[in-house]
Amino acid sequence: MKKTMEPLVWAVFSFYMTILVYLLFFSAYRNGIKGIVDFNLIPLHTILRYFSSWEGFSLTDEFFGNILAFLPFGFFMPLLFGKLATRARIAACSFLLSLCVETVQFSFRVGAFDVDDLILNTVGGMIGYGIFALSKKILSKVNEYPLH
Repeated sequence: MKKTMEPLVWAVFSFYMTILVYLLFFSAYRNGIKGIVDFNLIPLHTILRYFSSWEGFSLTDEFFGNILAFLPFGFFMPLLFGKLATRARIAACSFLLSLCVETVQFSFRVGAFDVDDLILNTVGGMIGYGIFALSKKILSKVNEYPLH
């Protein structure tokens, strides 16, 4: 990334992380479930239950919301850390950030600990990375054959 763009990318990433922290810990929804202690340690349990009663797409539902929440994270990592942000590292960082979020939500009783959220958040990070990689490939082709 060009050095002139770096502060802007950091600013946008910081804004994203602020919004993410607000939504995951302080939003009206979190206040509505405050004090509830719940957890799921069975992989795919919540995901399968979600699809067995699926009534349509919603950006804020537990399935798509978890994926969309971490999608920007996977997109920003290679922008901010370049070649250090490998596919494996982005998956690991997405997972670890999600694990921290789930643990803090459970500890402060502002959400349930759900292993499926770890899966979905990690998938979201990887989709974000895939969008970055695809965008980079498309832009390199465009720059290779400029329209004049």
